[in-house]
Amino acid sequence: MDSWTFNKIAGAVLGTLILVLVINFATEALFEVEKPEKEAYHVEGVVETASTGGATTPAEEPIPDWGTVLPKADVTAGKEIASRCLQCHDISKGGPNKIGPELWNVIGRPRATETGFSYSSAMSGEHNPWTYDKLFKFVHAPQVAVPGTKMSFAGLRSAEDRINLIAYLRTQEDSPAPIPAPAPAKPAEAAPAPGATPAGAPANPGSAAPAPAGATPGPATPAPAPATPAKP
Repeated sequence: MDSWTFNKIAGAVLGTLILVLVINFATEALFEVEKPEKEAYHVEGVVETASTGGATTPAEEPIPDWGTVLPKADVTAGKEIASRCLQCHDISKGGPNKIGPELWNVIGRPRATETGFSYSSAMSGEHNPWTYDKLFKFVHAPQVAVPGTKMSFAGLRSAEDRINLIAYLRTQEDSPAPIPAPAPAKPAEAAPAPGATPAGAPANPGSAAPAPAGATPGPATPAPAPATPAKP
């Protein structure tokens, strides 16, 4: 094959590649779809991730008053929510470990201590008990509460769902964890007595406010001149 034939083949291949790139760029420009600012439908259990690939830190939320919310929680709804956990966990007494550890007696159990289960180093780095507060935060966003955990579940956004789930898990124990006493009600602020002078207001509304310290007094207003007597 002479050089002329080779040049024709190379030119055809190069031209084809350039044509493909031009078509690709043109297609992207014509059919570019903007990402909506707000999702139309949220799939429970899936959270957004930051550009770095890590889980987005959820907004800080208040911890429930367990003495108030647990007695009123919907245990039946909590059982239905717990069915999502059964793919990875067993909740029955004496049940096996699966992808995750079994969850019987989980409330009050020291963290990462279920016999026979291989925990991640992130989870086994602490052995404090699973309290209501810790479960509430962990189920919200496991990867945020315990960075590096092997649990891939994204979390439950709804605080009500987490309360109902914890109320159900409490029933799946040999001795259900005690419910703390409700938090005392905050005292209402006392209303001012009728006729009382608000703080900072002058005692006599009609009196002028005192001049500030160090102010230079202005010139006194001269007294009016006496009237000229009429001539007889």
